[in-house]
This record gives sequence, C-alpha cells and structure tokens, in this order.
Amino acid sequence: MNTRTRNTTPVLVIGGTGKTGRRVAERLRILGRAVRIGSRGGRIPFDWENESTWGAALDGAGAAYVSYYPDLAFPGARETIGRFAALAVERGVRRLVLLSGRGEEGAVAAEDALKGSGCDWTVVRANWFDQNFSEGFFLDLVRAGELALPAGDSVEPFVDADDIADVAVAALTDDRHIGRTYELSGPRLLSFTDVARELSAATGRTITYAPVGADGYRAALRELGEPEEFADLFTLIVDGRNATLVHGVREALGREPRDFADYAKEAAATGVWDL
Repeated sequence: MNTRTRNTTPVLVIGGTGKTGRRVAERLRILGRAVRIGSRGGRIPFDWENESTWGAALDGAGAAYVSYYPDLAFPGARETIGRFAALAVERGVRRLVLLSGRGEEGAVAAEDALKGSGCDWTVVRANWFDQNFSEGFFLDLVRAGELALPAGDSVEPFVDADDIADVAVAALTDDRHIGRTYELSGPRLLSFTDVARELSAATGRTITYAPVGADGYRAALRELGEPEEFADLFTLIVDGRNATLVHGVREALGREPRDFADYAKEAAATGVWDL
C-alpha cells in the first residue's frame, strides 16, 4: 500500500469517543490519517450489541483499533470479539489492534479469539487508567473528596491513557508491531491512599481513601445504574496479580511511561475536579 492510499484509507477506532479511543483518533488525525469513529452516535454507527452495525463500520477501512465495552473480562466478550474479528478479516480489514487487560483470564480468551481470525494483530494490555479518576468511574468520588472503593491496602501501577494511545497508534501505523503483545503500566506502584495523597496535592483539597466491602460497592453500582460486574474488576487489584511494573511503553516507544503525579497536576489544571 503506498502512502497516499494508506493516508486516505480510514482507520476504524471503536470506542472513538472514550478514554483511549478519543486519544487514538486525535493522534491519527495529527499524522494525517483518515479516521472513522466507531460508536453508537457515529456517522456510521457501531454498537457491540447490534452486530448488524459492524459490517458498514468495517467496509473500506484499512485497520481497526478495538476497544470493547464494558470489559473483555465480562461474559460473552470472547465470542463477540471472535465474531467481530472474523468479519473484519472477511471484509478485508486484517490489521487489528486490541486493547486488553493485564491479568484477566477472560481478556486472554478474547485475545485468542481475535488471533484465531487470521488477522495481523497487536495486543495492548493495560492496567487501570489514571483517567478513571477524571473521565469516568471515580470522577464523582474525587469531587466528593472521598474514594470509597473495595481495594483494601492493595497497590496498582496505574497507567496513563495517553501512553496507551501512543502505543496503539504506533501499532496501527508501523508493521513492526504486528504479532506483539505489549503489557503497559505506569512507573510506580500506588495504593489508593497514595492516589488520594497525589490528588490532594494536585487539587489543593483534602481527598481521602475509605476502603469499603465488595457488597456495599455492588449496592452503590446498582443505585448508579452501572453493571455490578465492575465490582469484580477490583479482584485484579486486591489479589495482587498486577502488583508489578511492566515495560511495554518502553518496548513499543523507547521512552518511560508518564507518572501519576504529572497526570494529576495536568488534570487539576483543567478544572475537572473543581467544585
């Protein structure tokens, strides 16, 4: 494929309005690449729960960034990803970059289903995002000044969504990343007490961490209308399976990952946590 054809053939960015997808789309556009946003509200709608939307979103695309909602660890994700990847290859979209999760057995099963399609794949496995505190999940808790979460005293190497997007874009635009699995983390292990301390320093407010039980957190999710299965994802933190640093950012990009403190300062400057 020559450069002109490559630049005018759209990259499908599934979840292109979300934390990582929005950043992937922005970076691709800066590089001069055509982008097709895969979302329910997109010009060509894409909905994981409506397979009839998949074909039109894929038609004419040259590659796809695949982020699955709500999470690859949820029941049915493996089968859905397998059907999507098979359709993508059938429609001529062989280059697929999958956002996956570290330490998730269900996610690994989804990865295998994607690979089984015969596509040219890259897998990007990530820890919990820094941006969960400013763009979703925990935003309201930060604003309220208390992180009431079922994480105990466990630690997590939170990773910045900008790092994830940089790795994903490299994989989408450089064939050297085909067949690679990159495990990403931030540069430090942080407890939620540490996170609260960093957020307090960045905002100039007192933000605390209050451990809660899993059942209480499930009840809170029900009240918010969120899937209760989100509570299960805290197992990935509490059991310590991801309490190690990994070096996929350096492997893919040749630089170190961004620190949580730098993320917190930049996010605070936007006013997102102002009351």
